[in-house]
Amino acid sequence: MSQNSKRTTILLAGDLTPTPRLRAQIGGTRVIAADSGIRYASALGLSPDLWVGDFDSATDDHHAEHGDVPTARFPAEKDKTDGEIAIEVARSDGATEIILAGAFGGERADHAFLHLTTAMRAAESGLRVLLTSGTTEAVPLLPGDAEFDYPRGTVFSVLGFGDLAGLTLRGVKWPLDRRFVTFGSSLTISNEVETRLTASLEAGRAMLVANLPVDAAA
Repeated sequence: MSQNSKRTTILLAGDLTPTPRLRAQIGGTRVIAADSGIRYASALGLSPDLWVGDFDSATDDHHAEHGDVPTARFPAEKDKTDGEIAIEVARSDGATEIILAGAFGGERADHAFLHLTTAMRAAESGLRVLLTSGTTEAVPLLPGDAEFDYPRGTVFSVLGFGDLAGLTLRGVKWPLDRRFVTFGSSLTISNEVETRLTASLEAGRAMLVANLPVDAAA
């Protein structure tokens, strides 16, 4: 396979802006489209390696444009979303890193929330995960250290999936030093990158969500 199956981009049906940053992130990856997420393939200059789903939201135009893409069809009455199926396929094919493109917004708020929880579960199982709309990005935070390349002025939040112990943030307008953050606290909402953002967590799990400046995403 010409693409790198260790790094896989999954096209989802949420909002997506095809920015240069996003194009660089997905460059050289294997591409799996989940149902109507295939509508972003052309805008990103991609030819998906696989198209999965029950195809209840893909249109006749999608099928006409991408009729040469190999498909894996699943029944409409199933116990997993098309996005979760795509992640499982990527993992079974050896992926160690996945990019969920189109993970936010869209017509189904419940699907957008599910993408966050599914991504967290994938990260806990050892996958590197990035969720993106092109203008908003999210990365799971688990115990350990992490570093980010967001430019100065990037507004970001850390959303806890429970209590957080020993949260440290550096290179930001409001740094934290081994802080305990109670579940549901707004303490970690709307911080701002000043230099090089680094984060560490002693216990718990969270999602770092960054809203990219226009000039950074463009």
